[in-house]
Amino acid sequence: MRVLLTIDIGNSFIKWGLHNGTRWLIQDKVATDTVSLLKQQWDSLSEQPNSIIISHVASQSVIEQLSGLLSVWPVSPQWIKALPFQCGVHNGYADPYQLGCDRWAALIAARKLQKQSCLVINVGTTITVDALSASGKFIGGIILPGPNLMLCSLKTNTEKLCDDVGSYQNFPTNTISATYSGVIQSAVGSIERMRHLFFEHLGDEPFCIISGGGAHVLLPFINFPLKVVENLVLEGLVVIAATSEQI
Repeated sequence: MRVLLTIDIGNSFIKWGLHNGTRWLIQDKVATDTVSLLKQQWDSLSEQPNSIIISHVASQSVIEQLSGLLSVWPVSPQWIKALPFQCGVHNGYADPYQLGCDRWAALIAARKLQKQSCLVINVGTTITVDALSASGKFIGGIILPGPNLMLCSLKTNTEKLCDDVGSYQNFPTNTISATYSGVIQSAVGSIERMRHLFFEHLGDEPFCIISGGGAHVLLPFINFPLKVVENLVLEGLVVIAATSEQI
């Protein structure tokens, strides 16, 4: 049986999974600053990978640590990058190669899951909201701080903010809740505006897909239909690997 190891190295977490070409055998993650913990997880695998494919936005030191762990297998990893065209997706970035490979993999996964106009939302350390036309063209997208990053920035750079998180209120009446509510409204408002701009630009109501570790923070405040996909980047890596004859 062919087994593919997919790895998504993000700013905060390294997510990974084993896929046999039909289904996921396992998915897991570790914090990006604890790469060594992957050895314990991978030592206990019941199936060894025949192929490895990786998306990364982390530092060179993380990449070097990961490469050392992967060297135990006689497999040359495929480190993906964004391309002008791949797996049915046309890259509309001014410089296609400058698009983050995690965003590229997520767009490819979205195209595979839903062949129609699509808004691809990922909520992690940053939030990305990317627009994919019905024909499969990536027409652009935005990047903004994720909820935790916004909160940390406010607490770091603003005096008299305590470490309490507060609660969401439509019209907050205390500073803690005003801060948290502002973060939520900033994030959700950005997504809603991109959805509106998509309709204005293409005259099409986009299907919305959301992923990422911070998605659950925003979901209670989003009032339009969307599909939640746990690890959209990993799903995209499987699609890329299949077309590259990795599995």
